[in-house]
Amino acid sequence: MKTTLTSFLLLFLLLAGCSSPVAVQQKPGVDFSQYHTYDWAKTDVKSADSQNPIYQSSLNDEQIQDAINGELAKRGIRMVQGTAKPDFYLTYHLYIEEAERTVANPPAAGFAYPYAFSYRGRLLPINYGYWYSTPYYNTGYRTETYQEGTMILDMVDARSHNLVWRGSMADAVNNPARLGDEFAKSAKDILDKFPVEKQ
Repeated sequence: MKTTLTSFLLLFLLLAGCSSPVAVQQKPGVDFSQYHTYDWAKTDVKSADSQNPIYQSSLNDEQIQDAINGELAKRGIRMVQGTAKPDFYLTYHLYIEEAERTVANPPAAGFAYPYAFSYRGRLLPINYGYWYSTPYYNTGYRTETYQEGTMILDMVDARSHNLVWRGSMADAVNNPARLGDEFAKSAKDILDKFPVEKQ
């Protein structure tokens, strides 16, 4: 019984650790099966850091929109062609902001722990050249700053202009050169929570 409970707790922690940090808001009573077509709308709501030219790239936008187009196509939802009116408008906002997090300090360098042992009545010293550190030695924690990127994906009904669905996700932005890749992956994670399943 104890082994079963331990196995269950380990499985639960593993699944919890794999869960996506996606937040979703949805307008109650909306039938999402009525939405078959969409078109892109543009928004200019950005954080101060997002205006940095290093984060501005039409290549990033194209990569992000391609990822979203592909995910919606898997659900039978297509972008309109020509002058046709869509069922909903789609837009996204990207925020790049400085954030703080607490991290563990790196392990301390090994240290000599001199001691001697007794063998057949003789006291023999341990070779002090053996360096190691105990796993119980806590080096403490520190606060570090990093760039956090947030993606917000909005779905707006084309007839009522009501916001009917919003998905968002925040994660560290490690490399501005890979911003398109990172946000394209975020977009796919967000759309995993979309109320229309893949076909």
